[in-house]
Amino acid sequence: MVRLGVVGYGNRATGLIKGCFKPADPDLRVVGIVDPREKIVRERLEESDRKDARFYATLDEMVRRSKLDALLIACRCNLHTPYAIRAAHYDIPLYLEKPVAVTMKQATDLEKAFEKSRCPVVVSFPLRVSPLCELTRRYIADGAVGRPDHILGVNYVPYGTVYWEEGYRDFPVTNGLFLQKATHDLDYMMYLMDSPIVRVAAMANYGRIFGGKKPAKLKCSACGEQNTCLESPQNRRRNQSGGSLENHLCLFGKGCGSPKTGINEDCSSAVVEFASGAHGAYTQVFFSRRDSGTRGATVSGYLGTISFDWYKNFLKRVRHHDPFSDMITADAGMSHFGGDDGLTRDFFAIIRGTGKSRTSIQTGLRSVYSCLAAKESAETGRFVKVRQVGA
Repeated sequence: MVRLGVVGYGNRATGLIKGCFKPADPDLRVVGIVDPREKIVRERLEESDRKDARFYATLDEMVRRSKLDALLIACRCNLHTPYAIRAAHYDIPLYLEKPVAVTMKQATDLEKAFEKSRCPVVVSFPLRVSPLCELTRRYIADGAVGRPDHILGVNYVPYGTVYWEEGYRDFPVTNGLFLQKATHDLDYMMYLMDSPIVRVAAMANYGRIFGGKKPAKLKCSACGEQNTCLESPQNRRRNQSGGSLENHLCLFGKGCGSPKTGINEDCSSAVVEFASGAHGAYTQVFFSRRDSGTRGATVSGYLGTISFDWYKNFLKRVRHHDPFSDMITADAGMSHFGGDDGLTRDFFAIIRGTGKSRTSIQTGLRSVYSCLAAKESAETGRFVKVRQVGA
């Protein structure tokens, strides 16, 4: 039996444990939890865990008393670093949610904490280990494009309203959507190009679409514009435009923040330079809806081009100098496009001593440093050098 401790038992932890960890090992038990919402969390627990699970005030107390085999940190984003720094003192296998840090100080403190740590880490970067990304990497390694000299990454998010109507709107927690969302994408782009990002130039739009002057805690049920507002539950239902159909917080209120005090960007883009000399571009859009949802990349070299899209579940390979092109389809319906299952296999291999992580703490830090550089560039209008792990 694997004895799991959990820090932050929210929706993400619930989904991972129920949808990935338990299927991988039905004997897994949640035996320790650090989360102040004990009543709410107990209702979320699997029936098999309700008897054994104990709640603790601190991570250190949980480690001392629960005899853990593994640890999951899935609390709010600004708390990932402090808990991970404590976890670095132990050699318990750790599954750490992204982003691993949300400020430069957090990131450098985290890097220092793990310099001599024996704690093995799986960072939650499922896109890099998804079947489509892995296949693309193999094609590139086999010379399908020649030397990879350019990459384009795109993310048109069809569920982007969550970043203004739920807890993700809390800017001090998220520090913006480069860190919250692009941390996945810049990671897999570096993986495909087999090279770290060293310089970034970025732009972003703030407050042009979401955010505004309505009361901070206004909900649809108390608003006089329900019939005309495109974000009201009844209009979303009628237009099939996605998003919460419950009585949600207003996307056009002061509670979303402001460009002056901090607010998630409506859309943002970055031009990135790799240590290899290649370059690329990445763009993310959060007001996309319905079939406009797109997430994937195009990698090009002199010999060919490979492109894939996770939403459409296809990979296309074009040979530049032969009259052949290939189209490959992937199975649909997998959590994070199959990446969560891949990370789960890595996690349990570490627990059992039969394998190692493909998404180490250094991988998480490399992405955070790139995202922090993009955030700084968008705010200042300057090219920004990316801090490198081990600098």
